[in-house]
This record gives sequence, C-alpha cells and structure tokens, in this order.
Amino acid sequence: MARALVTGGAGFLGSHLCDFLLAQGCEVIAMDNLLTGDLRNIEHLFENDGFKFIKHDVTEYIHVPGELDYILHFASPASPVDYLELPIQTLKVGSLGTHKALGLAKEKKARLLLASTSECYGDPLVHPQNEDYWGNVNPVGPRGVYDEAKRFAEAITMAYHRFHGVETRIVRIFNTYGPRMRLDDGRALPNFMTQALRGQDITVYGDGSQTRSFCYVADLIAGIYRLLMSERVMPTNIGNPAEMTLLDFAKKIIEITGSSSKLVHRELPEDDPKVRQPDITRARNELGWEPKVSLDEGLATTLDYFRSRIDELPAD
Repeated sequence: MARALVTGGAGFLGSHLCDFLLAQGCEVIAMDNLLTGDLRNIEHLFENDGFKFIKHDVTEYIHVPGELDYILHFASPASPVDYLELPIQTLKVGSLGTHKALGLAKEKKARLLLASTSECYGDPLVHPQNEDYWGNVNPVGPRGVYDEAKRFAEAITMAYHRFHGVETRIVRIFNTYGPRMRLDDGRALPNFMTQALRGQDITVYGDGSQTRSFCYVADLIAGIYRLLMSERVMPTNIGNPAEMTLLDFAKKIIEITGSSSKLVHRELPEDDPKVRQPDITRARNELGWEPKVSLDEGLATTLDYFRSRIDELPAD
C-alpha cells in the first residue's frame, strides 16, 4: 500500500485529494495548520483506518514516522482575500514550507508534487497560456506575495530535482470550483453564488470583460493524479480551456440560482489578470487527460453545497 502525505489536506483541494488517494488504495496523512483549512472538509475520513490527520505548520520542520511514497504539497492560502490578509504567511509557506516539504521528500526518497498556480503567468501577454510562457508578474504589487511565492516554490522544486535527484512534479492549477470551497474566500464563484443566494447585488469588478476558465474539482484532481503517476517533470497546466467573461459568468450564476440580484460594477483590483485560459496540449498528449464535467453539471453540484452552508455566513 502506497503512503502519501498531503500538506494543506484540510483545504478545498487538499481534502478532495485525500478522498481520491484513499479511493486509489493509498494510506493518507493530511497535514494542515488550519489557517485557512477546515476540519469539516475531512471529518468524514476520521473513521477510515487508512487516514490520519496531523495539525502542523509546514514552515516548521516536518517529521513523519515511517516510509512515504508521495508528498503532495498543497499548503498555502490560495484566494485573494486570504493572501492579501496573510501576506507574510503566504510567502513563508511558498518558500520555507516548500523547502521543508522537499527536505522530507529527499529524506524519505518520496516523489513530491507541488501545487503551483496559473498566477505564475501574472497578467499574461500570451493567450492562452502555455507552460513555456514565463509570465508577466508584478513582484512588488499586492498579488506578488502569492505569485512570487509560487514562482519561488517552482524554482526550488526544480533545484531539488536537478541537484539532489528528488523526483518532482509541478502542476499549475487554473480556476477550480466545487463543493468545499469557502463561501467567503473572495474568488468569483463564491462571491457571485453567495450574493445571488442572499438576493444581494452581485459585484463585478471592472467592466466584466476579463476572462476565466473554470474547471470542476473532480476533473482537476483526476488530472493531478495522472501527473503524479507520470514521468513529466516540467510544470504542467491542469484546467478547463473553456473561457468565459466574468460578466457572463455572473449572469450564469443569477440564472441557475433563480436570483433577483442585480449586477453592480466596482473598480478593478490592482494587477487583476485580464485573461486566463490554459493551454492543456501537454496534459492531453502526455497524460491523456482533459476535463469531462460540464459547467452546468459542476455548478449544480456546487450550488447544492453552497445552499447547505449559506446560513453559516454572518448577517451583513
């Protein structure tokens, strides 16, 4: 039985990854300091004999007894609300946390997969974005704490691969949605969906012409697993290339929720990307992966989850 450590295991993506790895027959250790993670995301796993949770900050020395086959490093604030409120913690987990995870991989002779991000491309001048594009990132802007943390994480991951011979994989994750997203995490879907369910005005930044490409979480996790099991070392885009404007996406959310919400426009945040669309040619050709869940299907499942949790948000 393979044994895997998932850092950030109580988060949105980390918890789904724990589910998937357990279903593949792995023994899974989830590690999280619960800064942005939530134990409710993994409480259904606590009775599983193959699952263990360790509360720990990965920027500190990581000790895991026994052998490890895989380390999946997903620990990091990942939404604008989080990394703007937690800039130092975001930089530390991208740098110190990745260093500690790589040190553990070296010690255990484990394969490490780094969760990187499409934010490495910044506000891109190339569209769609392929893995050979180096990006257009403002290192001193407010979003730089996340963008540069992940760019550093990629650099040190490749250094450990080249210098120490550690087996590494890097996934660049594009916009992902699904159950277990935090309702208040500040990204487009949680914002639109919670506002629509509460009958509030829906906030669209700028004129709404900026684009995103939304991938359902089950598709993303399947792609990540294929990358983990592949021989591809260089960064790999995993996301849904179906691109749409945020204005159209907001209208879609109003439609599926049956809300009477109106659209209101606010000033575009600094360095907000104008376009975002993955080129997944390499994932298709080398991993045999592409997304399968339609937007309508994925949004229906996500809406059910948001409806079940909407009353937990504090009243305005």
